[in-house]
Amino acid sequence: MGRPVPRPSSAAPAAPSADAASADAAAWPDDGDDLPLQAASATPAGDEIETRHAVVDAGMHGRRLDHVLVELAPEFSRSHLQGLIAAGHVRVAGVPAATASRKLVLGQVIELALVPTPESRAFRPESMPLAIVHEDAHLLVVDKPAGLVVHPAAGNWSGTLLNGLLAHHAGAASLPRAGIVHRLDKDTSGLMVVTKSLVAMTALTRAIAAREVHRQYLALCHGVLPAQSLSIDAPIARDPVSRVRMAVVAGGRAARTDVQCLGAGQGISAARCTLHTGRTHQIRVHLASRGHPLIADALYGGRPALGLQRQALHAQRLAFVHPVSGQALDLRSPLPDDLRRAAEQGFGADFAP
Repeated sequence: MGRPVPRPSSAAPAAPSADAASADAAAWPDDGDDLPLQAASATPAGDEIETRHAVVDAGMHGRRLDHVLVELAPEFSRSHLQGLIAAGHVRVAGVPAATASRKLVLGQVIELALVPTPESRAFRPESMPLAIVHEDAHLLVVDKPAGLVVHPAAGNWSGTLLNGLLAHHAGAASLPRAGIVHRLDKDTSGLMVVTKSLVAMTALTRAIAAREVHRQYLALCHGVLPAQSLSIDAPIARDPVSRVRMAVVAGGRAARTDVQCLGAGQGISAARCTLHTGRTHQIRVHLASRGHPLIADALYGGRPALGLQRQALHAQRLAFVHPVSGQALDLRSPLPDDLRRAAEQGFGADFAP
């Protein structure tokens, strides 16, 4: 038998490599950041597993197994095929292959089970309770709890808000990122607007870019903030030392956060933060740069306090003009229980207006 002729796979569409997935996840902004409109549609993948066969011919003899598998299944990355070898999904001469680098011998039969990548299985409906604050034919506003990941990424290929949106309404599958136009990171709670139609998605994306969507957050941070309002205007970019962090960096993207102190006690301040731009981790980075990291925000130096184990940040207010009806929407979310208890412990009262 000659070299294998690749056939269309019924197992799953081509998926990005792990490195590509990480890069894509890094490109997604957090904590109210603005997202580009262009993105792959969230289409659920099937569960079928195709098996491909080939017999080692003279051209394959003496070559590495993983190099030959790339020719047998070119729609998959070599790193994914190496993962299939490690997981026992590749057999040579009837025996599971032990290593990707093994040399093939003339006449051996190769069996490759094309198990879908986690990425390809991520975009599927999963029923989950959604705290919906507003919903109509074109958009919905959800009150996201802390701990809920917004979009599938490495380490979180299921159980995300995107999976819940796909189950909530059928139209989500035909929209880029299921209609998500901005996001909150995993440990930030509060309001997020999600579009349900392409016309709303286009208009709302433009409104966010034009800074016509107003977002306010409530935060608890270390240290005593000045009594007068503070405007932090400092550019933000990827931290040159740690790729998982952002930092105030000369030449970064313009970023402005207005901070109003709502109260202070026990070396901790409550603050209302108003975003004028949407950069990755903007509030967390700006407050930490002034020596006021959020409580329990370990990434930026915030220690746990007042019983909190997650960063003390809540998207409390979202105000914008409906992109289709023109209705003015001004929505608010009460403090979640963990932040309310922390506020009562630190200040004796709920600090939300």
